[in-house]
Amino acid sequence: MKRTLALLLCAALLLCALACGKPQLDVGKPTVVCTIFPQYDFIRQIAGDRVNLVMLAKPGSEVHGFDPTMSEMSMILECDLFVYVGGETDRWAEDLLSKNGKDLNAVALVDLVETVDEELAPGMQGEQEEKPEADEHVWTSPVNAIRIVNGLTDALCALLPEEADAMRANADAYLKALETLDSDYHAVMDTAQRKTIVFAERFPFRYLCEELGLRYYAALPGCSSNEEVSLSTVSYLIERVRDEQLPVVFKIEFSDGRIAKTIADATGCEVLELHSCHNVSREDFDAGVTYLDLMRTNLESLKKAVN
Repeated sequence: MKRTLALLLCAALLLCALACGKPQLDVGKPTVVCTIFPQYDFIRQIAGDRVNLVMLAKPGSEVHGFDPTMSEMSMILECDLFVYVGGETDRWAEDLLSKNGKDLNAVALVDLVETVDEELAPGMQGEQEEKPEADEHVWTSPVNAIRIVNGLTDALCALLPEEADAMRANADAYLKALETLDSDYHAVMDTAQRKTIVFAERFPFRYLCEELGLRYYAALPGCSSNEEVSLSTVSYLIERVRDEQLPVVFKIEFSDGRIAKTIADATGCEVLELHSCHNVSREDFDAGVTYLDLMRTNLESLKKAVN
C-alpha cells in the first residue's frame, strides 16, 4: 500500500513538473537561459555541464515571432545569465529586462559584433518599414561566431570564476575549430567559378555573404513576416538563375521548398538547403547536432553552388 502511494505521489509530482513547463535543474549549478540554438550550442561547448543550460525555443519550431510563456519569463527573471539575440525580433526581451525592476545578468549577441542592416536586394519582396532594422542573424558568419564565443566566454567566466581556466581552455579549442571553419569557407571561395547565389525564400545569410564576397538574390529579407512570395519575385529569381547559369537554388531549414522547386523546375537547377542554425529539428537536437556540424554541411552545399 505504501509503495502504491509512493508511486502515485511520484507520478503526481512528475505531472506537476511537466505542467509547469520548467526543466529539472541542478540546484548546485548556475542557470543559463538562451533563446535559440546558436548561443545554446556555443555555451555548451564552453561550459559543458558546469551550468544548467536551457533553450527556450522548442526544437523544430519557428522562432521568428517567438513569444515566451509566463513560466519562461519567470525562468528568465530567476536565472543567473540570460543570452538572447537582440534586435527587433527580441523586443520582448528588451522590454522584460527594462521593466522588471531587477538588475539581470544578460548578454545580447548583437552587442558582441558589428551589425549591418537588412537590405532589399534587387527583385526582393520587401515590407513597409519606418526605418532599416539590423540583420539579427549575426551567427551565420564564422568570423562573427568567433566574436560571439569570446564574449560568451567572458560572461561565463565572470559567472563561474573558479571554473574560468577550464572554460577558457574549452573556448580556445572551440575557437580554433571555428577559425579552421572560416579558413575552409574562404578556401572554397578562392577557387569559386562564380560568386552569386539565389535563395527562394527568407535570406538569413547576409553576414556570411559579406564575409565571403558573395552576391545574392533572394525572395524575402531574413526576418520577413511574409508567408507568400509574389509571382514577379519568383519570375525575377528564375531569370537570375537562367542568365547566370546557376546550378543551385537554396532553401532554408523547415521550408517546404515550394518556391525553390518552382525555380528548379523552370531552370533545371538543383535545390539544396543552407541551414541558418536558427533552430534545429527535434531529431537533430536529440542526436546532439552542433553549429559546426550544420556549417560544415552548408559548406558542402556552397561548394556545389559556386563551382
